[in-house]
Amino acid sequence: VQLQESGPGPVKPSQTLSLTCTVSCDSITTHYYYWNLVRQPPGKGLEWMGAIAYSGVTYLSPSLKSRTSISRDTSKNQFTLQLTSVTPEDSGVYYCARGGASTWHYRDYRYLEIWGQGMLVTVSS
Repeated sequence: VQLQESGPGPVKPSQTLSLTCTVSCDSITTHYYYWNLVRQPPGKGLEWMGAIAYSGVTYLSPSLKSRTSISRDTSKNQFTLQLTSVTPEDSGVYYCARGGASTWHYRDYRYLEIWGQGMLVTVSS
C-alpha cells in the first residue's frame, strides 16, 4: 500500500489549503481502515488533524474542526483535506497515513501503520 500527498504549492494567508492523498494497492473503502491527515510545523511535533473512515465517516481534531473538512472520491481512491483561513502557523509538512481497526485511535497518530512521504506546505504572502 502506498499513500501519496499532492497539493497546490505555496498558499497565501486567508486562503484555503487543499491537499489530496492518493492511495495505491488498497481501497479506501476496505473495512476497517481509517485514512488520516497529520502535520508537523517547523520545529514542532506531529499533530493529528483528522481522518475519514472506510465508511465515509469523518473525525476531526477539536482544535481544527471549525476550519477543516475531509472528503473522499472513491472512484479515484483519494481523500482530500481542506483547511480554510490559513495563516503562516499552518505551514509545515503534511502527511497522509493509514490506521487499521487495532491501530487507529481518535486524535492519536502514534500507531498509524503506513505513511506517505509528506508534502511541505508553506503559507506566506
